[in-house]
Amino acid sequence: MSELESRAFSTPGKALIIGGYLVLDPQYKSFVLALSARMHAVVRAFARPDISGVYLKVKSSQFNNNEWNYKVSRDNGYVPLEINSLTNPFVEQVVFNVFNYFFPEQVDYHYIEIDIFSDSPYHSAEGSRQKSNQFKSFNFHDKNINDVPKTGLGSSAGLVTVLTASLCHVLMKEQDLNVFNPDHLRMIHNLSQVAHCQAQGKIGSGFDVAAATYGSIIYQRFTPAIIADLPGVDIRYADKYHKSLRSLVDRVDWEISCEPVKLPPKLKIIMGDVHNGSETVKLVSTVQKWYADNLPRSRTIYDKINANNIIAMDTLIKLYRRSEENPEYYERMIENLDNDKNSDPDITTLMKSIDTIRDLFRKITAESGADIEPLVQTKLLNDCLALKGVIGGVVPGAGGRDAIALIMTEKTNIVEATKGNQLFKNVTWMDVKQEQTGLKEENPKHYEDLVFDDNS
Repeated sequence: MSELESRAFSTPGKALIIGGYLVLDPQYKSFVLALSARMHAVVRAFARPDISGVYLKVKSSQFNNNEWNYKVSRDNGYVPLEINSLTNPFVEQVVFNVFNYFFPEQVDYHYIEIDIFSDSPYHSAEGSRQKSNQFKSFNFHDKNINDVPKTGLGSSAGLVTVLTASLCHVLMKEQDLNVFNPDHLRMIHNLSQVAHCQAQGKIGSGFDVAAATYGSIIYQRFTPAIIADLPGVDIRYADKYHKSLRSLVDRVDWEISCEPVKLPPKLKIIMGDVHNGSETVKLVSTVQKWYADNLPRSRTIYDKINANNIIAMDTLIKLYRRSEENPEYYERMIENLDNDKNSDPDITTLMKSIDTIRDLFRKITAESGADIEPLVQTKLLNDCLALKGVIGGVVPGAGGRDAIALIMTEKTNIVEATKGNQLFKNVTWMDVKQEQTGLKEENPKHYEDLVFDDNS
């Protein structure tokens, strides 16, 4: 029995710092930071001529040894059939689209096994047990994955992207998938966008998949119609879907912008988990209905948000350039922030623009009923902004009761600054930082002996 060389991949989490809700519209730009918390996949494949079609096992041993087992074959258009009648739309859409993209007449490897791991900041650590080796450390839970609260770092986008990379590795005939090859990376990104969009009911903007693939970026989305125009699934016309998907994924220009970006030096992002996740799809649907029902006034509000988004993004870029052009002045400016946050006009501009954005989203919260910035989050963010060194704070992405995000000076120790303070008793500061790299290859040996069992 021949075996394909094992490969491992990982993708970063995300925080949409600037651009919430407007990111859904292709005319607006957003500022997305990738995070050091990563989703991981280890893939193995074996040639098993005794198996008809392909047998695929996706395992998540961290969550009560959850697993999904699929049979796929060309005869049924590579629609994945879960043998235990379990459902996982994100996994299923990845399997369906990757197999339909390659649409192999014959598969070299008939048994595929993919192990999924997620770094601890993605989920609440309550009731978990940690298991480590010299390379990696993960939290293991006695609950199923859907029963463990998430923190809003983009686990589904990360899952879709690492699964896509894993299956592309197995199905590429040349067997040389290289995540540094821009053509390969674009293929993985585009396939991941299709799968994630379909699994979400075509409501997402794709910024989380883009960050999972490319890292920290200024993002401007693709036109939603390019995915919506894919034909429906009909095994009688599977070849039609394959040709349409292939044409879409291979398009060089999706009219999408993923410009690399980073926070200015000496500034960092900190995330605070408030142990109460939100339903992003429900929030987005509620805001979209409010927007449609209140035109043209809602467009005016969006335009005001966008104007301040641009100011905030331009200011961050300006600060970064200043750090390179006049490092001595920049260093002094950062040092002064702990004593006077308004000591530099650019920092003042940044703070005012973020504050205005928050004000406008609170207005939408009041009018739409969508908890973009609930009162409890408003109070928490304002308490954080009163701390030395904290210059900005938002409920990132769609908002709600997911983790908050703060921009602060690098030397600010938020854990020490809030220790014992009852105002922050419900916050767990997460061990994440800004990450530049998107999808990357890992060493599969670094995940050995990390399957949790009663004897470990």
